[in-house]
Amino acid sequence: MTRLSRLYLLIIVFFFLVRPNYGQITTGEITGQLNTITSAVPFLMIAPDSRGGAMGDVGVATSPDASSMHWNPAKYAFVEKDMAIAISYTPWLRELIPDINLAYLSGYKRIDEDQTIGFSLLYFSLGNIIFTDIVGNTSGQFNPNEFSLDLAYARAFSDRLAGSLAFRYIYSNLTGGYFVGGAESNPGMALAADVSLFYQNKDIVMAGNYDATFAWGLNFSNLGSKISYSKDSDKDFIPINMRLGAAYTIHFDDYNSLMGTVDVNKLLVPSPPLYYSDSVDITNDPVIRYGYDPNVAVPVGIFQSFYDAPGGFREEINEITYSLGLEYWYAKQFAIRGGYFHEHSTKGNRKFFTLGIGLRLNVFGLDFSYLIPMYQNNPLQNTLRFSLLFDFDGSRNN
Repeated sequence: MTRLSRLYLLIIVFFFLVRPNYGQITTGEITGQLNTITSAVPFLMIAPDSRGGAMGDVGVATSPDASSMHWNPAKYAFVEKDMAIAISYTPWLRELIPDINLAYLSGYKRIDEDQTIGFSLLYFSLGNIIFTDIVGNTSGQFNPNEFSLDLAYARAFSDRLAGSLAFRYIYSNLTGGYFVGGAESNPGMALAADVSLFYQNKDIVMAGNYDATFAWGLNFSNLGSKISYSKDSDKDFIPINMRLGAAYTIHFDDYNSLMGTVDVNKLLVPSPPLYYSDSVDITNDPVIRYGYDPNVAVPVGIFQSFYDAPGGFREEINEITYSLGLEYWYAKQFAIRGGYFHEHSTKGNRKFFTLGIGLRLNVFGLDFSYLIPMYQNNPLQNTLRFSLLFDFDGSRNN
């Protein structure tokens, strides 16, 4: 991609983040037209680890691991090891720009039998951007970047139910203080929290005397303040999200197991309304024809997100994304994974299959995943994820 194209891309990203809310929708129809929900810092919704990424971006109810912070921090209460760390790397949107990367460091430390501390650092680099003035002269360059720093406390309430409270600091610097579109920019910062639950029952016996495990999870993530990139712009919602899912694992014998899992996601962010094209109110703002005013406080926006779609109940259902995943383990050492992710065509149209493998040794673990979009020339095409797991229990045993 040329330097000029990079600048245009950055300007477009900045425009979408600082524009007035009434500019979020351009359609003149309700049903069947594009009406995506936008928010700031969307990198928080990217699946950062290879295990979840290989199963269609699922993870709220899967078995606990070092990367559980992103999916459901409450799972940390049921980890089997005392301490572990995972490092993940994703070359992101390589069909558009060759140097956008997502890096993820996560892990946990058990305090006692019921309590565990989890942590993570998610870093998103948007590559190098060359800034030019109105006549094309280079005025500087900058590497836009964003990151979130998380800390979670997870506690087991019983041998089957656990809960967690996580805190998150979000930092987003897209322009390095340069003027974009005539407006002075600044880094955006926000604070957020996750509230989650995790349930698992390992005492299920299926027909044929197979042991089985049933689990479900619920995570309200990014419950926090709005974020702004300019003093002259309205603040934007961060991607407040509700993730709900279940998993069922069949243990055929001591060596073979198969898990099936499903996640559903709903952004708890106001839907863009439909405006009259030629009417304004006394403050010179467009008049809403269908839907609700999206410029509301965070608590109001969360509740409003369940009923504010201009297309009514049908559009609210279309705002839900679905993920399906399978994971087969042999001897708890080798895994084969697959999955599918579905997003409605009017809400982003992300539809893709995923594949992956996993390997566990005494000390190290390796995971790899590959994304296959349903449509050609998709920006997500050829997306790879790599994860490295370090098990401190295995290290001490060796």
